[in-house]
Amino acid sequence: MLFNDPKTFREDMLRGYVLAYPDYVVEVPGGVARATKMPEGKIAVINGGGSGHYPAFCGIIGDGFMDATVVGNIFTSPSTDDALNVARAVDNGAGVFVVGGNYAGDKMNFNLCRDALIKEGVECRTFYITDDVASAKPEEWEKRRGNVGTFTVFKTAGAAAADGLSFDDLERVTKKSNDRVRTFSLGLHGPTLPGEAEPLFHVPAGRMEVGQGIHGEPGVGETNLMSASEVAELLVEKVLAEAPADDSKRIAVILDGLGSTKYEELFVVWSTVRPLLESKGYTLVEPLVGEFVTSLDMQGIALSVEFLDDELEKYWLAPCDTPSFRRGESSMAKGERKVYAETTAAAETFEAGSEASVAAADYIVRAFARMNEAIIDAEPELAKIDGVAGDGDHGRGMVKGSTFAREAAESAFQKGAAAGSVLKEAGKAWAAKAGGTSGVLWGSALEAAGEVVGDHAEGYDAQAAADAVKAAYEKMLSLGGAHRGDKTMLDTLIPFGEALDAAAKEGKSLKDAWTEAAAVAQKAAEDTANMVPKVGRARPAAERSLGTPDAGAVSMALCIRVVAGA
Repeated sequence: MLFNDPKTFREDMLRGYVLAYPDYVVEVPGGVARATKMPEGKIAVINGGGSGHYPAFCGIIGDGFMDATVVGNIFTSPSTDDALNVARAVDNGAGVFVVGGNYAGDKMNFNLCRDALIKEGVECRTFYITDDVASAKPEEWEKRRGNVGTFTVFKTAGAAAADGLSFDDLERVTKKSNDRVRTFSLGLHGPTLPGEAEPLFHVPAGRMEVGQGIHGEPGVGETNLMSASEVAELLVEKVLAEAPADDSKRIAVILDGLGSTKYEELFVVWSTVRPLLESKGYTLVEPLVGEFVTSLDMQGIALSVEFLDDELEKYWLAPCDTPSFRRGESSMAKGERKVYAETTAAAETFEAGSEASVAAADYIVRAFARMNEAIIDAEPELAKIDGVAGDGDHGRGMVKGSTFAREAAESAFQKGAAAGSVLKEAGKAWAAKAGGTSGVLWGSALEAAGEVVGDHAEGYDAQAAADAVKAAYEKMLSLGGAHRGDKTMLDTLIPFGEALDAAAKEGKSLKDAWTEAAAVAQKAAEDTANMVPKVGRARPAAERSLGTPDAGAVSMALCIRVVAGA
């Protein structure tokens, strides 16, 4: 893969994308937005997610489609700040509709964005796509993730907003589209992140992944390598198995290459897919064969269908004009340019803290430095652990988060911040710049801990630390929806907090209590190897993770352990 620096791949990609399509898009903080003005009174529709899926997400900005895209790092949710910046840039006075895939990080960050906009007086709603039939049973459809069918639902939402629908109707039509889209995928070779030598998952010779996701997650199982016609038959069987009761026998269809499957291969598969669908009585309405939702260089294939009614067919066929996809006459280049306001960061000021709090802040800054160094050393191992059933990006996400947190903590301390403010600034930076599920959870937890620690205490003991840790994991519990036993970082942090509290109540010093509780955290992280994940990207491939500890639990234990040495 070609890149300059793996750490700036997203930024370099966006810069080149905007230079390639200046009539269509401009870069705004957090992502990209349409270069031309929207009609007055039109609801702004934005999508978002990690990069690595082009042409989906940022490639479909324009008339009749998306108005902007929030762009995260590779396979990583954008941050709340990124989503807010993009939404504020394109708000047209009629409200903002944020549409994304059903992934924990996207949901947390976009919902926080929504809530913040509502407080500012901007009507905002969110919607999450659940088209991947392999990721959960029909009765658990709300657990299904977004897959190639996101393209179809995005198209519906964009066309409906361009049609001038009210917010209630826009949400209704988007939900109907999602309810009637089904996707199934097969994988031959995992994607490779920029700068990495190995793909996120390996497929044994003569085998195929069945039901893998679009973020480098391995499939829910494996099967023997099939011929193109056998692949076509399996894909058709899976997507038609849940046809709605009011099936009109008219369908929108996408046969998608996931990054490295060549068009010629797709055509070979399509030579069976189309006749097979037609033999079952279906009329194919403007079907698409090609790359529409990719996963970097993943080799694989996906079939997605939308069971149409008159309204959905209207929006599937509606004109649009974007860099990667067009229907009807081009209009974007003729539109009036929109001028986006420059944004400037407010100067940071901190009130003076107590002598004890300033001294504690010095320890906290050194603790973040130790955490960051340890995480950098552990990145390859964390990626390996996460790649067993997840998308393999946990190590890189933790490096980014801990690096930004360290820099923010050091900067705040140099500007006079005391302990609570240092923790809160570190948390804000972690959430805003790392993105992803762990980013928003770590960031929010640090901010919650900072509120408890404060800037004016006359001293800090083991009980104060235990109270801060409890506030941190309670924030994670309320924000993420995961619980103890779900095989997440909480399975390390909660036992650690409880052990720290017990040691504090025994009158032990902060150093002794923390060291003792850190051993409990390490054992708890190791014990996650005996669990199966119940939430997150690893859940669909849960059995594969049995015997391997959770990457988030391991990185949490590592951070706790090295803090003791600060």
